Amino acid sequence: MANVTFSSPRLKKDVTVYAVAGDTKTLLAVAKQHDIPLNFECENGECGSCQVQVTVLSGKAPYGVALTEKEKTVLRFAGKITAEQIAAAETGDVPPPWRLACQFVVRHEDILVQF
Repeated sequence: MANVTFSSPRLKKDVTVYAVAGDTKTLLAVAKQHDIPLNFECENGECGSCQVQVTVLSGKAPYGVALTEKEKTVLRFAGKITAEQIAAAETGDVPPPWRLACQFVVRHEDILVQF
């Protein structure tokens, strides 16, 4: 199980939900399942409306961060991540601060999601 804490001015208070790691649910699917008011439109990584800032809370090295090609393009175009952050994610498993909720697969690690 992973604790996923959603934090936003749109919420009265932070909301922590449990997600089953390994069932390949995206962060957007988890948010929708728990009625978290996360913005989204296309749900396939092309519009960028579901940009979120993800922080791993475990204090350990994060699990593989596999950015999709769509994420790289959309987040780079939006100015949310740099070429250096993409390279660090690909070669050193160092997660960038911003992800697309529709592309980010929840792993077995506690995370904070800010939007």
